[in-house]
Amino acid sequence: MVQVKENKFDAIFMIFKDSAEKTDLEILQERAEVLGRAGEKLSAALRSLSLIEEIIEDRLRSYLECRERGNPAPKGALREINREIRRYNESREYAKLRLYYLIVTREAMGFRRNKTVEEQYPIPPKKKLLKKAAWTDIRSRE
Repeated sequence: MVQVKENKFDAIFMIFKDSAEKTDLEILQERAEVLGRAGEKLSAALRSLSLIEEIIEDRLRSYLECRERGNPAPKGALREINREIRRYNESREYAKLRLYYLIVTREAMGFRRNKTVEEQYPIPPKKKLLKKAAWTDIRSRE
């Protein structure tokens, strides 16, 4: 009779153990998904930032080509470039926020070393708005 009770206990323990292991596995999977989503959102923010930077560079290049040909700059060119620079800086702040969220998520999960995360997802510096006098500075840099 004692043997039967021990076998029942062992069976219940094994069911509980399997159930606990399954729950642990589900928790690990969810943690991995949360970290993955945080990293994907940060990557998307950095890609957006890169695209805006390309727009700024294209507009600056167009302006310089006009000046080299002796043509006046298109009306509102400075305003357009500065609008893109503002958009870039706003997107940069969003990317910084996404990096912060990723780091906080990692720390909540027990990961304390985040230097490699910051190295893998570098946030570029903020851009300064251009002034009319800056146009000649841009030309002299090239």
